[in-house]
Amino acid sequence: MGRVAYARIAPNEDLVQGVEKLCLAEGFRNAFVRGALGSLVDACMGTIDGKYLQIQGPAVEIVSLAGEVRQGDDGSLRAALTGVVADPEGNVYGGPFVAGLNPICMTFEVTLEEWLPAK
Repeated sequence: MGRVAYARIAPNEDLVQGVEKLCLAEGFRNAFVRGALGSLVDACMGTIDGKYLQIQGPAVEIVSLAGEVRQGDDGSLRAALTGVVADPEGNVYGGPFVAGLNPICMTFEVTLEEWLPAK
């Protein structure tokens, strides 16, 4: 393991793309999500049958978040984030977050740990 970064993702920025952007800013080529706290305007998660589930807000709370960021052969970073969310009525949903469709509501705090794979 390498360095640890604590960072904030701003309102209306996408969750998945925001984590990728944070890794770029920190110089992390590979990282794990170690902790997170915040909410989304709306959420969009993948389902087991390959479809999408839209969870309407406002303020869809993230109950838990796990994931990793990996550098591809072309040097680009790609985050794969999975979590559990609760809508304003308290209904709970889980699955992978769809990149580009999960805007942060107010702010989002995340802890990233750099992963240094063995060579």
